[in-house]
Amino acid sequence: METIKNYLETMFQNLPNTPEVRKAKIELGQMMEDKYTELLQEGKSENEAVGTIISEFGNLEELAESLGIKEIVKEEKETPRRIVTLDETKEFIKDKIQHAYFIAFGVLLCILSPCGCILFDYYAPALEVVIGCTLLFVLVAVGVGMFVFSGLSMGKWGFMDNELCSVEMKTAEYIRIEQERFRMAKIGRITIGVILCIISVIPVMVINEIEAIAEVWEGISVVFMFVAVAIAVFLFVSAGIQNGSYEKLLSLSQFQSMNTFYPRQQKRITHYKNKTVESIMSVYWPTITCIYLCWSFLSYDWHITWIIWVIASVIEMYIKAVFKE
Repeated sequence: METIKNYLETMFQNLPNTPEVRKAKIELGQMMEDKYTELLQEGKSENEAVGTIISEFGNLEELAESLGIKEIVKEEKETPRRIVTLDETKEFIKDKIQHAYFIAFGVLLCILSPCGCILFDYYAPALEVVIGCTLLFVLVAVGVGMFVFSGLSMGKWGFMDNELCSVEMKTAEYIRIEQERFRMAKIGRITIGVILCIISVIPVMVINEIEAIAEVWEGISVVFMFVAVAIAVFLFVSAGIQNGSYEKLLSLSQFQSMNTFYPRQQKRITHYKNKTVESIMSVYWPTITCIYLCWSFLSYDWHITWIIWVIASVIEMYIKAVFKE
C-alpha cells in the first residue's frame, strides 16, 4: 500500500494546491485503496495488486474529467516543468558550497586588504606606499577575481532561473534533511560571527585609554578589529549562501504545489545580457559594503563615507538600464 501512496503523490506532485485538487487526490486515493483491498481478497499478491491499480488508475489525464480537474491537468500539461533529478541536486549543492567559500573568502580578502597600510603607517611609514598599498591592491584583485571566477563557474545552473523547474518529493525530502543537518552549523557560524563583531572593537577602545601602551599597540588593535570583522563576515556569507542553495532548490516547484509543503515562491531574478556583468552584479553589494567599511575605518570620515550608498545605487540603476534583459 505504501507503493500506491507514493505513486499517488507523484501523480499530483506538480498540480496546484487547491481545494479541487486536494478533493480529487483524496477521492482517487480512496478508489485505489478500495481496489487494493478487493484484489487482495480475491487472492492476488501484493505486487499483482499494485501493478493492476497502477495500470487502471495510473493515467491522470484519463481520470481528470471524472475527478473534476480536467482544466487544471490540461494547463499543467501545456506548461511542463524540467525535473531536477536527485543527482543534479547533489551536484548543485556541492557546487554551491564551493561557491559560498569562494565568495566568502573573497570578501574576507577585501576586508583585510587595508591591514598592510595600517601596520606600515604606524610602524614603518616609509614603506606604507611601496608595500602597504601594493598589498591592498593585490588582495582586492584576488578577492574580486574569486568573485568573478565563482560566479562564472555557477553559470551551468542558470537554467534554474530561466526555465520552469521542479523537484520530486523524494528529492525535496533529501533537500529538507540536508538543510536540517546544516541548521545547527549555520546557527553556530552566525553566533560566532556576532561575537567576533562585538569583541572586535574592545582592543581599540581599551588601548586608546591606556596612553602608556597606545603608541605601540594601537596599530595592532586596529588590525585585530579588521581580522575579527573579516572572519565574522566570512562566516555570515558562507552560511547564508549555503543555506540559500537549499532554499533555491525547494523554491523550484510551483508555488503552493501539491508535491510538498516545502517550496516557497521564487524570488524575482534580474537577468543581464552580458554574463560577466551578471557575475559582477551577483556580488555587487557585498563589494560595496567592503569598500564602505575600508574607506570609513581608514579615514574615520563616517559623516562623508555614507555617500557611497547613494553613488552605488545610481550606478546599479544605470547598469540595469543598459544591461538588463
